[in-house]
Amino acid sequence: MSDSQLNPDYVKAVSQLVNRSPYFALLSMEVRDLQWGTSLLEVYLEEKHLQPFGNVHGGVVASVVDAATFWAVFPQVERGKGLTTAEIKVNYLAPVQKGKLVARGQSIKLGRTLALGEARVMDSGGKLVAHGTATMMVLPGVNLPCYKELPPVK
Repeated sequence: MSDSQLNPDYVKAVSQLVNRSPYFALLSMEVRDLQWGTSLLEVYLEEKHLQPFGNVHGGVVASVVDAATFWAVFPQVERGKGLTTAEIKVNYLAPVQKGKLVARGQSIKLGRTLALGEARVMDSGGKLVAHGTATMMVLPGVNLPCYKELPPVK
């Protein structure tokens, strides 16, 4: 296993934990891949995602940007510390009506107290429909219950 490669058992456990969470289920959103500093998420679009004019609601796009940036950074955060989004910025570039959203998250910088991530969101055809960044706060002394379930990161 290379230095930047995640433990496959960790990736599987995190994906299962996240994908069965109520919010991810509500949005039909799934973590499809995690690597060191990157993530891949998909949202399978349904009528529930649409605003009154027939386009995917901006809140759905913002949620996938938030999640993709978070999960790109999370494996890099030391156990015993938490992570929460402090600020998010989304540029909506094109409307989407159907298919799926594919978000590729990337960790830009992880510091002692703050992290920066970015995400590119594409439609089913690979067209860039949104770009976003998120600033996250690293929270010391947070022992999440899920840490007991998770295998080592590497």
